[in-house]
Amino acid sequence: MKIYTKTGDRGETGLLGSGRVSKASPRIEAYGTVDELNAVLGVAAAELEDDPEVREAIERIQNDLHTVCADLAAPDLDDARVPRIRAQHTEALERLCDRLEEELPPLTQFVLPGGTRAGAALHWARTVCRRAERRVVSLRESEKDRVNPEVVRYLNRLSDLLFLLARWANHRAGAEEKHPRYTSS
Repeated sequence: MKIYTKTGDRGETGLLGSGRVSKASPRIEAYGTVDELNAVLGVAAAELEDDPEVREAIERIQNDLHTVCADLAAPDLDDARVPRIRAQHTEALERLCDRLEEELPPLTQFVLPGGTRAGAALHWARTVCRRAERRVVSLRESEKDRVNPEVVRYLNRLSDLLFLLARWANHRAGAEEKHPRYTSS
């Protein structure tokens, strides 16, 4: 099978079970941003070669993100053939957030993104996740009954987790957290 199909040459793409739409549609923008997030997480995982526990967590998240993409690509929420993000996916993120927060020093002020390469990549992933969340919220506002509400909850919790993972990666590596210095003109 060839990688190219030529079916998108006119600027359209197929949805799961419901025809074709413009590649510029809000739905494609939403799951395209989730796909971008998944790629950024691949960069972060590559920087965490010496931490199999976090790499495994990222791999689970990457698999979840494929489910998010499928969920968003299938606007018929009654289509039982399509995997969907469920509350248990979000709850798993919450459990990991709780565990990481126990290991980190308390947060007393904003943190500048950066630190180690892994920490910086995880901060980058967090910002892409927030953009994906905004895209999904925008889609939900325009297509109310055609977006799984659990996707928004999942992405919201995932961005929190990515922030904690960035702090955790930097903390484990001994990298000092830097905080913004506010300047006035």
